[in-house]
Amino acid sequence: MTTTTSATDTTARTGGPRKKAVGFRRDLTAEDLAAYGLRDRWYPILPSHMVAAGEMKKVTRLGVDWVLFRNAQGKVHMLEDRCPHRSAPLSIGQHLGDRIACKYHGVQVDTTGTVVSVPGMPGCALEGKRATASLTVVEAADTIFAFVPLTEESEPTPFVLPDRLSDSEVSWFGNFAEWAGPWRFYMDNVLDPMHGAFLHRDSHSMFGGDVSARFRIRETDRGFFFEKTDQRGVNFDWVEYVRGSMDYVDLEIPYAENAGPGGVFGIVGMATPIDANNSAIFHWRTRRVQGWEREVWRFLYRTRLEQRHWEVLEQDREVLEAMAADGDVGEHLYQHDLGVTRIRRVYRADAKKQAAMLAGELV
Repeated sequence: MTTTTSATDTTARTGGPRKKAVGFRRDLTAEDLAAYGLRDRWYPILPSHMVAAGEMKKVTRLGVDWVLFRNAQGKVHMLEDRCPHRSAPLSIGQHLGDRIACKYHGVQVDTTGTVVSVPGMPGCALEGKRATASLTVVEAADTIFAFVPLTEESEPTPFVLPDRLSDSEVSWFGNFAEWAGPWRFYMDNVLDPMHGAFLHRDSHSMFGGDVSARFRIRETDRGFFFEKTDQRGVNFDWVEYVRGSMDYVDLEIPYAENAGPGGVFGIVGMATPIDANNSAIFHWRTRRVQGWEREVWRFLYRTRLEQRHWEVLEQDREVLEAMAADGDVGEHLYQHDLGVTRIRRVYRADAKKQAAMLAGELV
């Protein structure tokens, strides 16, 4: 397993259709931030292999249209997909290696979002102006990550991968999907281990254990565990929510011996808002295994286990996509839902704090 990194410059934007970059807006509310995604965080954007050399790739993340492209050295850059001249999409323009030429009037924008040429009027005031939002980008774990700032003054936090993905003794496989549901539904789902005993009961790995349990929240210096108090190592018995460079969940699912050599099966999960009603879902399936056993595990995963894992994810997707957009309103929650209520409280507090910062109420 190898990990490579690259970086570019930055600012960002959010909101609904055709709004300005977030670094230039101060009117975002707590509701906007909760719907389209919190800022001053690293987010996974797309698997690295989906942006080939010489290619431009349009994506929507946090309610914003972006264009990804690699320069001549292979580094990925991420610009708002909007020419600063007349707002035409840069993604339908021409890839010039270290810049993009807009198809509409030929305006050229470099990797920092700076206009380097206006062919229709050379020397005009637009040349030399950094007028298109760009994000700081890092490639790691076969994934393109970007830091999404709250304001123009926001500085990217140090990029640190989740523990399982930075451990050389852990082997992993990446997994990417887009779901038609709010990003918060994904976080609610993974902070609810009890659903494994019901929704995934007929799966290859979550058929064991009792269908009733007691739970507790255990605080850590980087987040919290939500775990069963009366069962361990049998089913989806615990999950850790981690707030580091990026927000992610970490969990383990016990494996039978016929799943091959190695330790327990670990999962790292993240959700990136596409917009208010769609999400980009990232998982890394992991196992601590070395030497010849590592190759056996990777062979078994590709030939037998990967399809089974997709089936489990499809069960989650089917339920979450079927829920109403306000499915997290007016519920009747009970003790199993302590993890859900806790993560919602964390994100509501963050959204209110960031909205207050934008309004100048906090410094």
